[in-house]
Parts: sequence; C-alpha cells; structure tokens
Amino acid sequence: MATNVVMEALSPTMEEGRLVEWKKQEGEAVAVGDVIAEVETDKAVMELVARAGGTLLKQVVTAGATVPVSQLVAVIGEPGEAVSASAAPAPKASATPAPDAQSSQPSPDRNRSESMPPAPAAPQASEPAGRPRAPGPTATPGGNGQPAPSGGRVKASPLAKRMAADRGIDLAGISGSGPEGRVVARDLAQAGARQTAAPGAARAPAPSPALAGVTGPAYTDTPLTQIRKTIAKRLSQSIGPIPTFYLTTEVDMERAWEAREALLESAKGTEGAPKVSFNDLIIKATALALRQHPACNAWWQDDRIRYWNEVHISMAVAIEDGLITPVIRHADRKSLRDISAEARDLAGRARERRLAPEEYTGGTFSISNLGMLDIDEFTAVINPPEAGILAIGRIVPKPVAHDGAVQLRRRMRITMSCDHRVIDGATGARFLQTLTGMLENPLRMVY
Repeated sequence: MATNVVMEALSPTMEEGRLVEWKKQEGEAVAVGDVIAEVETDKAVMELVARAGGTLLKQVVTAGATVPVSQLVAVIGEPGEAVSASAAPAPKASATPAPDAQSSQPSPDRNRSESMPPAPAAPQASEPAGRPRAPGPTATPGGNGQPAPSGGRVKASPLAKRMAADRGIDLAGISGSGPEGRVVARDLAQAGARQTAAPGAARAPAPSPALAGVTGPAYTDTPLTQIRKTIAKRLSQSIGPIPTFYLTTEVDMERAWEAREALLESAKGTEGAPKVSFNDLIIKATALALRQHPACNAWWQDDRIRYWNEVHISMAVAIEDGLITPVIRHADRKSLRDISAEARDLAGRARERRLAPEEYTGGTFSISNLGMLDIDEFTAVINPPEAGILAIGRIVPKPVAHDGAVQLRRRMRITMSCDHRVIDGATGARFLQTLTGMLENPLRMVY
C-alpha cells in the first residue's frame, strides 16, 4: 500500500518549508531513514527522511516549491503500484517560486509599462479576407477568457477603468479575467506591456539625456526566503507588543585587551588551540553576570515570568539572507577556550545552514556584536520570549580622564535592550555594572 510523504515540521517554529532539492528520483528504491529531499525551514536547511521503504512513485511538488507543514510532497510504494489521484493532490502555487522561475525577475517590457506611461495603440488597419487574424490579448489563468464586447458597455472594475483612462488603453479589446468576463487591474497590466511592445504602436517619448545608456529593468523582485519570513514575523512580535527601554554604558577595555593578548601568546605553539576573541570574552562575562542577576535571565510567558537557573547565551550570526542565533548552553560553566571553540563551530555551521533545531533554540539571553563592522553603538531587537539583548559596538581608542590625567584608552559601548514587563531600569543597570566590572577587570571572571 502506498505511503504518503508529507512536509514535516523540522523545527519548533516551522509552518512551511521550501523543498530545495530532491535526493531521490521517481522510480528509485527508498529505505526507511533514507534522505529523500532537502528542505529549507525558517532557520536552516534540513533533511526530509523516508518513514517507509519501497519505491519513490511520485514527486508531488517540484524543487523550489514552498508548501505548508503536513502538505503531501511525495508517495512511496511498491514498484508499479498505482498512485491514487486523491492520495497525491498537487499543492497550491507557492509564494516562493523555483530558483529558475522567470517570474522572479520582471521582463524589460513589463518594467517599461510600469515605470512610464505606454503610448496609445495605433489604429488597426483592415485585414484582407482569408488572412488569419493576429491573436489578441488573452485572459490570465483562472479567467473565462472572454473578450470584452465590441459594442455597448464594457464590464470592468472601477480601478481598471481608471487605469485604462490614465494609460490610453481601449477596454473593448481586452479579455477580462474577472467574474463574468469583467476586466480587472491585472488585465490592464498585461495589456499595457503588450501594447507598448506591439508593432505599429506609437513611439514613447525619447528618454532624457541623463538617462541615455541606462538599460535593464527598473527593479528586481526577490521572493522571500523562509528565514526572512520568520525574521519579519518575529520582529513584528517583538518591537510592537514589547515595551522596550534601552540602557547604554561605556566600558574601559584596556585590561581585557591585555588579557586577550596574553591568552593568544600562551596559545602559540599549541596545536588546535582556538584564538580567543573579544566576543568570547563578552559571552563569558555576560554569562557570569547573568548568574548574579537572574532577574535578567528570564522569559516572558504571558501569564508568568520564567526565571532560568541555567544560562544559555544566544549569539547573533549574520548569514547570507538573514540572521540566526546559535546557542552556547551553560556558558557560565564553560572555559574561554571551550566557548571560543564552540562559538566558531556554531557560527560556521550557521552560515552553511546546517544547524539542528536544538542548536538555535532555547537561549535565555542574547548578544549581538557589530563591532567588527566598525559600528560604535546601536540598539538590538529583543528575541522573544527572552527579556534582554546586548548590542556590542567596536573597541576604539579615546582620550578620557584616567588616574587624574587625560589618557588614550580603548573604550567600547554596550547598549542593553530590556523588556520592561520583566526587567526594571535599576535591575538592568545593576546587571550592566557587574558586566562592566568583569570586562574592565577580567580576573573577576576566574574567582
């Protein structure tokens, strides 16, 4: 008996997935546990495995299609077994087309019709008897394909009538795709492009000298990836409902700089020893400070606040088309060397979209560092249900008062975004005082 393969929820927050590549083709043998496809979730590229053995009888969706969780994607059964039409319905059209879909980039004609008014169509000459008529505009898929009547009132939506008047398009020659053959706005968009490119149409005004030599489309529409959809959804959940306030402080990083230099010097000649970064120091110091201030190591849970006894630091990692936050678990209990090695491993696999769900979920507090990109100061968006996030700026020498004199000291600005439902101003300030003290005197991290 044939077995349906559905789009599985491969991550805790996954609602739909994009089938990136089929690993098994129709007619190939499949064993239980075999990888039959790669799926892009909201966070990573995961493997869809077979839950039954047999032969891959049918691929219901094509590579590049996006389908919701629990939607049928394939059928596995015995060789030669008939696939019921009801068992393998085609999924609805995806909002994310296949990578080679031509619709991902508008054609020059379409761009021209949208970026500048099309010229009015030239009058049609009478055609000799017996000569086949050139095909007129066709209806879009889903319409009834009936052209508007040549005489009398033309059925069209108010928006279509207004667009036709603005663009000089005759509605009588347009095939309507709306109810009962009604001409709608999308019919005008297609007809405008055809009339602009049609032979015999009046020439559009010559471009201004400033635009001479400018070619190509006016814009390119890029479909949203799964991770970008999730980022948009999560940020709308954060910046709107969460009452956020910000605390900024400046840290003297001279001793931290010296400590890192000493660690790098001691690691020379040690095979496989990771190079401790400032971000590793910040992760360690933050974890230890959270252990002293559990009120900041918390989740908002609508009807309660969850205060964590464990410290799991989420670190923001920029990837090609978005952002992901791998989690360093029990960061307060790990050495700098362990944090350094783990952070590099997680960041590397995050950029390759190869993290498992448990490696980017469950963080209790987040850190976002843009110092390496020469950013002095910024504010970061809280990643719910967490109650706080640190935004780390670059380390830069500044003339400051120190020991009764003006000296050039390395300084770094930190901004903490706080969920006011969980963290009060004084609570966040005391946490930053502890964090600043550890970074300004790294020896405090070891006792």
